Amino acid sequence: MNILIEGLLFPEGPAFDRAGGIWLVEKEAGNLVYYKDNQHSRITVGGHPNGIAIDKKGVIWFCDSQQNSIRRYDPFDKTTTTIVTEIAGKPLKMPNDLCFDTDGNLLFSCPGNDLEDGTGYLCCLNKQDELTKIHTGLFYPNGLAFAADKRTLFVAETGTKWIWKMHWNSLTQQVENIEKFIETGGLIGPDGIAFDQDNQLYAAIYGSQHILSINTKNKTTEKIPTPGKNPTNCALDPKGIQGLMITEAEKGQLLQWNSTKKGLL
Repeated sequence: MNILIEGLLFPEGPAFDRAGGIWLVEKEAGNLVYYKDNQHSRITVGGHPNGIAIDKKGVIWFCDSQQNSIRRYDPFDKTTTTIVTEIAGKPLKMPNDLCFDTDGNLLFSCPGNDLEDGTGYLCCLNKQDELTKIHTGLFYPNGLAFAADKRTLFVAETGTKWIWKMHWNSLTQQVENIEKFIETGGLIGPDGIAFDQDNQLYAAIYGSQHILSINTKNKTTEKIPTPGKNPTNCALDPKGIQGLMITEAEKGQLLQWNSTKKGLL
């Protein structure tokens, strides 16, 4: 396990751009962080930036759990824009993580701040900027990611320590065939998740000092240990060169675990 950056204030949400750079957030400092070629820089955006998803144009979309909003940062003109802050007249419930489907619809989780209240939900912001709830009654929905088919959606529910599996219908913009997939265990539970091109699922188990590598075909698992107790998220290099990038909050690190597996863009 290699340490790439130290001294980060609650890093989260690593994501690869098409140039091989890595974007992450420094939640407690209100920064985005960009890492490439052994160098990193910070971009101040304020609030509490959380998960990251990068669209096909290279724009950085992120949750802000303090401002209850979905925001985006354009690295080309260096502007930050707030996209949405409420649903049905109520503030969003502390957005946490997000991902795009192949059609450009944005899915994101809204857990709130309580692992046990059961009022978390998932949202879809479609290309027409229409916002809807697509799944409710969740106990701290956290990381979410599409499998390689771009239709099967996996969601980490931290409060129950389960990862859910469901079909995403991009035409109706609804989730279908919702089922429990695997219980991860751990002191607190699964946080961010990521897939490689072979449908291996990687889940950061917050509070338990490891990434859980899960074979989605037979549900066998392997633990990838981390230096600190609180891994928050991970991402695999789509080119299969830089390996698995891990954000860890206890020690404030961006970590690299060597792997030739290829991630998904």
